[in-house]
Amino acid sequence: MGVYTFRRVILSIPVLLGILVVTFMIARLIPGDPCHSILGERATPAQCEAFDKRMGLDKPIPIQLGIYLNDVIHGDFGDSIRFKRPVSLLLVEKLPVTIELGAIALFLATLIGVPLGMISALKRNTKVDVATMVGANIGVSMPVYWLGLMLQYLFAIQLRDTFLWLPPSGRLTAGLKSIPFYEVWGWAAEPETIRDTLFTFFSKMYLFNSLITWDIEIFKDVMTHMFLPAVALSTIPMAIIARITRSSMLEVLGQDYIRTAKAKGVREFSLITKHAFRNAMLPIVTIVGLQAGTLFAGAVLTETIFSLAGVGRSLFDAITGRDFPVIQGFTVVIAILYVLVNLIVDISYAFIDPRIKLE
Repeated sequence: MGVYTFRRVILSIPVLLGILVVTFMIARLIPGDPCHSILGERATPAQCEAFDKRMGLDKPIPIQLGIYLNDVIHGDFGDSIRFKRPVSLLLVEKLPVTIELGAIALFLATLIGVPLGMISALKRNTKVDVATMVGANIGVSMPVYWLGLMLQYLFAIQLRDTFLWLPPSGRLTAGLKSIPFYEVWGWAAEPETIRDTLFTFFSKMYLFNSLITWDIEIFKDVMTHMFLPAVALSTIPMAIIARITRSSMLEVLGQDYIRTAKAKGVREFSLITKHAFRNAMLPIVTIVGLQAGTLFAGAVLTETIFSLAGVGRSLFDAITGRDFPVIQGFTVVIAILYVLVNLIVDISYAFIDPRIKLE
């Protein structure tokens, strides 16, 4: 297990390096330049020349790439051109929002998608099966931005005078504040230390922070604000998970050992949960892992629509503002998360099916 994990980590390094290079080049091929995005369209050539020199953008592209790769190896993602702040600090502030949103969306997609797929497989070629698969196809076909706007229109405008009203944007109601757990517990902050960075990172996850401090009011308010964006983000993964679950269950239910278990009188519930579903889990776990990675990509539109200050929204603003360090840093972090999720999925195979040897 250890050798396999180490090998996968080593093999992921060229992938991340390739992503760094490709992102670096694409960011500079986008029409426009940081100078006019920051200083305005009326910036003079002299002003832009001074701006580029100050930001290190006057050097040849290969030299810029070499400097950037050297900085990243030493853990430095550079400073944001727009905010004049280290990209690493922006990540500490923005990444918790995206992780929280993605976790809720993945939970909803799995919680609903897997049972729907199982029911559809057990009710094959019935009205339930047809209705489930039609719903799954509709879910896959709906763009996230369109669904998000429709949810806002329905729950925030049409249902505004009912108990079903939900906030259309933001993360917390105005006037409420999530107090970091280390302040609640009386722990002194240690600026510019790893401990302080980690404390800040986890305290920015409002759901996690409110749970460990037992602040129920903040927890309810955050869940109320995150519900609509999580539903919009989870629809496509939910539909895909349901379809894969159905296919995997149908394949397993047609195996000889399932028919033998039925002939021996094994109860249907035990047959489905202990025999069929467990052996159908590998494709399901694989697709759940893949969807967990793609949720970060979908979060770009979702966070923009629902005004959530996460990685997706910040990445969108960075692209429109030609903020190269933020584009590169945030993209690399998303890629790292994607690689980690897939590594966890691969390792989980050995626990799901003991016949699989990872070494």
